[in-house]
Amino acid sequence: MPAAAKSPPPEMPAQAPGVGPSPVQRALRKLGLVRDIDFALYLPMRYEDETRIVKLADTRDGDVAQVEAVVTESEVVFRPRRQLIVTVDDGSDTCQLRFFNFYPSQQKQLAVGARVRVRGEVRGGFAGRQMMHPSVKAAGTALPQALTPVYSTIAGLAQPVLRREVRAGLARSVLDETIPAEFAPPGAWPLRRALNFLHYPAPDVAMATLEDHSHPAWQRLKADELLAQQLSQLQARRARGAQRAPALSPVASPDSLDQALRKALPFALTGAQQRVVAEIARDLAREVPMHRLLQGDVGSGKTVVAALAAAHCIDAGRQCALMAPTEILAAQHFGKLVGWLDPLLAERGLRVAWLTGSQKKKERDAMAASVESGEAALVVGTHAVISEKVTFRHLALAIIDEQHRFGVAQRLALRGKAGGELEPHLLMMSATPIPRTLAMSYYADLDVSTLDELPPGRTPIVTKLVAEHRRDEVIDRIRVQLAQGRQVYWVCPLIEESEAMDLRNATETRDELAEALGDQVGVGLLHSRMPTADKQTVMESFTANRLQVLVSTTVIEVGVDVPNASLMVIEHAERFGLSQLHQLRGRVGRGAAASACVLLYAPNEGGRVGEAARARLKAMAETSDGFEIARRDLEIRGPGEFLGARQSGAPLLRFADLTTDAFLLDWARELAPRMLDRHPALASAHVDRWLGSKAEYLKA
Repeated sequence: MPAAAKSPPPEMPAQAPGVGPSPVQRALRKLGLVRDIDFALYLPMRYEDETRIVKLADTRDGDVAQVEAVVTESEVVFRPRRQLIVTVDDGSDTCQLRFFNFYPSQQKQLAVGARVRVRGEVRGGFAGRQMMHPSVKAAGTALPQALTPVYSTIAGLAQPVLRREVRAGLARSVLDETIPAEFAPPGAWPLRRALNFLHYPAPDVAMATLEDHSHPAWQRLKADELLAQQLSQLQARRARGAQRAPALSPVASPDSLDQALRKALPFALTGAQQRVVAEIARDLAREVPMHRLLQGDVGSGKTVVAALAAAHCIDAGRQCALMAPTEILAAQHFGKLVGWLDPLLAERGLRVAWLTGSQKKKERDAMAASVESGEAALVVGTHAVISEKVTFRHLALAIIDEQHRFGVAQRLALRGKAGGELEPHLLMMSATPIPRTLAMSYYADLDVSTLDELPPGRTPIVTKLVAEHRRDEVIDRIRVQLAQGRQVYWVCPLIEESEAMDLRNATETRDELAEALGDQVGVGLLHSRMPTADKQTVMESFTANRLQVLVSTTVIEVGVDVPNASLMVIEHAERFGLSQLHQLRGRVGRGAAASACVLLYAPNEGGRVGEAARARLKAMAETSDGFEIARRDLEIRGPGEFLGARQSGAPLLRFADLTTDAFLLDWARELAPRMLDRHPALASAHVDRWLGSKAEYLKA
């Protein structure tokens, strides 16, 4: 392959002064079709075979066929609704065509005696063949030599117009090779040949290889796409390597906050925790900003690691911020961190500050003042931590929990809080373990630390699948748990499109359980629409065992820690994602008592659940390993569920599949640094071709 790269292809032509984009251009832009290369990479979702004519007599019910025939009858009828009914004869048999939407021009085209080429799905047999709304062309024109592409489109953009625009964009595209010949994947097709083929495949191609993306032309595109992703991640990592952060050298003194915290903890660190704390300490001691992702299964002890990282930062005379996506989760962290660190900080004239949007102005102003003065060495809160009104004296470490819920804008705002030219170190935490292929692709710009060892004393959780009609048995089981002094979660699904209905369902469930369990049992309700103060009151009551049963929507998904809760019931479990089910299950089994999770599912009228839901429920029953759960979730739902706001508009992989193309990912991962070192101009051209401006999100 040639080693020269041309300049990026131009965008669509600008409009004349005072003239806006046409409706077609607006529709194309909605589809993301702006540059010539965007059109070239906009591949068909399926194909139609218009390359051959068949005889009606040779077709079977359900066949999609193209025939040439003469119109023998054509009339508009009004039973049961207005429709155009046309009969055609190709000499071997007849077929009736039905059109419910038609124009005078179509009536003229289908006048008796006209010879037409008709393509559609053949229905019927002995009673006569029929096509509903077939495509119609004049007969006698030359047959195409390739399959006809069918593209995904939107209202206002007809398929023929989109085909024309894609063909023109493909023809204009500069498709010089950006991968040097010495690095090309074995057996790879040239890019132009691959794209031409995928837009207009030969009629004799095995359709299965197009549908499952195993054809060599598909392999070329997937390799290019994965390489662009790896290059952009590596560029972002190297760009950050040029930035500077405060070097936080560890304090060796036995009087350090780090040592005092270790002594104060009521448990010993696991081997995994010790290893990860050491990895973070090495990063913090460098002048290059740390960008590390801390992942671990439910209950693996990420908060302790965060506390020790904060202690390391504070020992170095700097401030640390910990930001969580919800007030409940932030409050859980605040409670633990205050318990561990506040007494130790007080001895040093420092404190832990708490910042959320629901605070009264006087309290928030006081907290903000302590942050600005430096008295608040550790700041815990929600998005309020990055408010414009909050000024840090010397922020050096930012910790983000449940990082997939925060986008680039929030991370940029945190970085801006450091002041001056220095960047804060960044530690992101995730309770959803990330499968290897996902970590290698979408998280390749980060260093990843893994807590793969659970602290001793965590009891295994038994998971049971129970159909909705056995609901009374589940309530009986709750009575048994309550009699043993235990507590219970009952989780109701919350779907945005039907939020009001689902909240009503949660309220009705609370009332149902309160009636079934009697006046001696406290049954609470927790949902996202409640005022923050009310949520806190309910959680405090449940934590203190003043409430024995908590009916909740998924606001308790992460962070809530009540060791006395030993039973989790998840209603309509078939509605939840696999990782979400695993997170919810992790709210029990946090103490010494044997714990269980009941997945209450509602079969459809046929007594079954959907295939994907069945796969999720089966996985939950078979394993409690968060990494195996994450791997299966990636297979079922794809990478989008893991990435969340991290994407911030950047594209998910369009062509490559992380579950089947791991070998191509390995190739791209190994090639990216060599290509960036030896051919930086080609590497930049390759990224621009595939990602354009969408690579910018990685720079945060």
